[in-house]
Amino acid sequence: MNRRAFLGRAAGGLAAARAQVQSKPGGKRPNILFALADDWMWPLASIAGDRVLKTPTFDRVARGGVMFTNAYVAAPSCSPSRAAMLTGQWHWRLEQGANLNTTLPAKFPTYPDLLEESGYHVGFTRKGWGPGNETLGGRKRNPAGTRFPDFAAFLAARPKDRPFCFWFGSQDPHRPYEWESGVKTGMKLEDVHVPPYLPDNETVRKDICDYYWKVQRYDRETGELLRALESMGELENTIVVMSGDNGWPFPRSKATVYETGTHVPLAISWPGQFSGGRVVEDFVSLSDIAPTFLEAAGLVPGRQMTGRSLMPILGSRKSGQVERRRDHVLTGMERHVPSRGEIKGGYPQRAIRNRQFHYIRNFKPDRWPAGDPGADPSTYQQLASNTFRTYADIDAGPSKAWIVANGDDAAAKPFFDRCVGKRPERELYDLKKDPYQLKNVAANPKYAPVVKRLDAQLTAELRATGDPRMAGDGDVFDRYAVGS
Repeated sequence: MNRRAFLGRAAGGLAAARAQVQSKPGGKRPNILFALADDWMWPLASIAGDRVLKTPTFDRVARGGVMFTNAYVAAPSCSPSRAAMLTGQWHWRLEQGANLNTTLPAKFPTYPDLLEESGYHVGFTRKGWGPGNETLGGRKRNPAGTRFPDFAAFLAARPKDRPFCFWFGSQDPHRPYEWESGVKTGMKLEDVHVPPYLPDNETVRKDICDYYWKVQRYDRETGELLRALESMGELENTIVVMSGDNGWPFPRSKATVYETGTHVPLAISWPGQFSGGRVVEDFVSLSDIAPTFLEAAGLVPGRQMTGRSLMPILGSRKSGQVERRRDHVLTGMERHVPSRGEIKGGYPQRAIRNRQFHYIRNFKPDRWPAGDPGADPSTYQQLASNTFRTYADIDAGPSKAWIVANGDDAAAKPFFDRCVGKRPERELYDLKKDPYQLKNVAANPKYAPVVKRLDAQLTAELRATGDPRMAGDGDVFDRYAVGS
């Protein structure tokens, strides 16, 4: 599909969605609670084996429902990731919605709007879709629904006997953090696992503990919502989803399509409808959330949705690999923050991940992946607080500051180069040998057949889904202004 044909179809997307959303016969429709963390990475949960982090609420939902070990966001950046969840479409189909801090055009229908039209009480609190301009694209409110101060206010406004769909948009564990907030609660630095793409020192370990403290607050507050539903007698008929919008805000993670930028926790429970205690290994995208919610509510997802409902997996009673066709997943990236001088674009990437390999296409390898170096800060504290736009695609914090400030030292230079250095057009990682993606083998002749096969598969799927980068018009993403 060329771009003109795709845009023509997209313009009629809202009407097509209305035609496709038809009620199915069934019993009482479920409530939906989507508790979304901000920057939460897999496998950072106690049930997944982390020795420091305590996530009793996530563990409860996982044990009472299904935990997905291969769940990925569509994009490792807040606005496009959330846009994909809300629309059930790959973010590269959403025009400005593919970038951070723009808008999500109203012609792309969202599941909260569709559920509301079918009789649901819909709303959110804290961070819904965003950051960006909620209404510039023709909407009258945030794409996540009507904003409420909290869950109690949302429930108080709920009409009698109306099912609800609520988006709890936690702002944890997004930066900034209170320094040493983690160790002050008793977290032990020696128990922290430092991944090998980060330097193992006291600064990084304390930074990780501070991140953990915020993850635990998100988990605790989600637990309060579950207890409220229990007291109302409505938990049995509520679909509960816990996940994150992208990886953790450390160098070589968020705003990259590496594992630590795109791989997120995901647990789903519906106590009254499907069996729990299952661990599913299928590759799933969080763009699958929208069609899942619609199908659970007795609706037929619109044809414009590229996501696939998870309801067959949830109702299967199986663990392990449930659907054979879910043997890989796509991810992608356009602009995170405007941090490349006169160039208004980002660092465009597309990737395909299967059980053994992670293949990445970098469409603009001449650009700095983490943003331009920027000015040299005069103090370490300025760098840590992002006073200067230095490698601005990496959130400001102590770990980034240490790597950049010590980048010229022999011991730190490998971390510096890996986190901010330029990359080739193609990257391939053999995850069985290299789970942290430290050695790019794309140029190794031994892997040439793998590169050829995965590149062809990625290209075919991007073309089939109308990616402008495959139609020769990828620079359109660079032309979308911030906030528009």
